[in-house]
Amino acid sequence: MTSFDPTADYADIRAGVARVCAEFPGAYWRDLDARRAYPKDFVDALIREGYLAAMIPEKFGGSGLNLTAAAVILEEIHRSGCNAAACHAQMYTMGTVLRHGSEAQKAAYLPGIADGSLRLQAFGVTEPTSGTDTLALKTTARRDGDEYVINGQKIWTSRVEHSDLMVLLARTTPREEAKSKTDGLSVFLIDLRGQVGNGIDIRPIRTMINHATTEVFFDNLRIPADCLVGEEGKGFRYILSGMNSERILIAAECIGDAKWFLKTGADYARERVVFGAPIGVNQGVQFPLARAHAHLMAAEAIVYRAAAMYDAGLNPGVEANTAKLLASEASWEAGEACMQTHGGFAFAEEYDVERKWREARLYQIAPISTNLILCHIAEQVLGLPKSYGPGRGQ
Repeated sequence: MTSFDPTADYADIRAGVARVCAEFPGAYWRDLDARRAYPKDFVDALIREGYLAAMIPEKFGGSGLNLTAAAVILEEIHRSGCNAAACHAQMYTMGTVLRHGSEAQKAAYLPGIADGSLRLQAFGVTEPTSGTDTLALKTTARRDGDEYVINGQKIWTSRVEHSDLMVLLARTTPREEAKSKTDGLSVFLIDLRGQVGNGIDIRPIRTMINHATTEVFFDNLRIPADCLVGEEGKGFRYILSGMNSERILIAAECIGDAKWFLKTGADYARERVVFGAPIGVNQGVQFPLARAHAHLMAAEAIVYRAAAMYDAGLNPGVEANTAKLLASEASWEAGEACMQTHGGFAFAEEYDVERKWREARLYQIAPISTNLILCHIAEQVLGLPKSYGPGRGQ
């Protein structure tokens, strides 16, 4: 029988992830949320079962799976009520290392990442003064013999306190001297062990969700020249490729969140009795849930279309951005419907709705805002003039 489920081939992976997640119920996440603590036991369980090594080639100890499989893993984590923010960077930064890293870098780090003895969870791109204008970043990497000297600042660098390695984007050629506006940036794979306090200062940022995010300051940090990933000055294009996978994987998490919200909301609507009948008999309760489910189905289709294009070696820039846009909106709509269905009980921590609702809101802002995605579609697909930054209106 023909299956129209694009993830049907990954049913065993989905079931395995669900079994791991069942060991970490809502009480586990509520406790972490209250203490703003890192879910070490959860991450260790995923490592132990091999899920965080999904995209690492088998010769380095991983499973050698594709992006679609990784998307299924992250979706299922969120559908089960858990949260993959503590570990998802290991998957979307992996593409940069796999596609552009040297064989020596892969051999040095990938086996350790696969077996859990090393963690690659930090991705240093965004800066306080540039935001999403990546080409305007000011962190520099100056070549000095067999080393690079790093100076600058990153912000919203999540999980760096719990990571052994960081993928860093820095400027190696002054912007005014670069051959083109996209040249002059380089990617580095930095070993953080022993560096904190010796050129790196990390300052946590407390936010409305338990996201372990920070500011990172670099003060004459010296790193070996062989930390450079790929060719010097070509880092922006490397990062763009990685951003496609990041947006697809984040979108898959949003799909999982939407499914959790809709199941939780529908279950409550069937069980909650007011005025002598389940509240789910009322169209005012049904319709927001039903509409959110319809939008979920549409978003899910483009998420896995984008993943399939990525796996085929294509450039799914528009599809990846569209997937992230639609999936983040679908999860938020489902979250709103779930909140409204629960009424006052939605605000009680024990139901987990308010926690998931706070977590879902992030993805309309990060890793790229909804407005910038719309700008990208308007310019790249519809051929409309650029609406922001230098060259606006052209």
